Amino acid sequence: MGSVSLLQKTFLAFLVAMGIIVTLGDAFCFFKKNKPEEATKGCMLDGRLYPFGEITRTENCFRCSCNKDEMRCCSLFHTPVGYDKDSCKVVFNKKSCNYDVVEKSDPSKACPSYSSVG
Repeated sequence: MGSVSLLQKTFLAFLVAMGIIVTLGDAFCFFKKNKPEEATKGCMLDGRLYPFGEITRTENCFRCSCNKDEMRCCSLFHTPVGYDKDSCKVVFNKKSCNYDVVEKSDPSKACPSYSSVG
């Protein structure tokens, strides 16, 4: 059994760092093709018509771009992943377009959140 070389340690640290960057930097995005006969005034999303152009915030907390061909949207919120899952829960706050991490036993008290994705 030999010892781990500095090169192996450096490579392992690089892989871990890249895994964290890719995970934390990935926004939730999607696109939806418009049917030509339906896209005369804008784009439909969740039963609501949005005008052509940039939409800074939809009812469900997405930033979108709408044109006659498609609608592209990305989330404005981040989903917490680093918190005490035994004592705390995640609740979506539609007013702030974000998730709140609160105590399960007393939802009026916030819990610390260490990392999020999206």
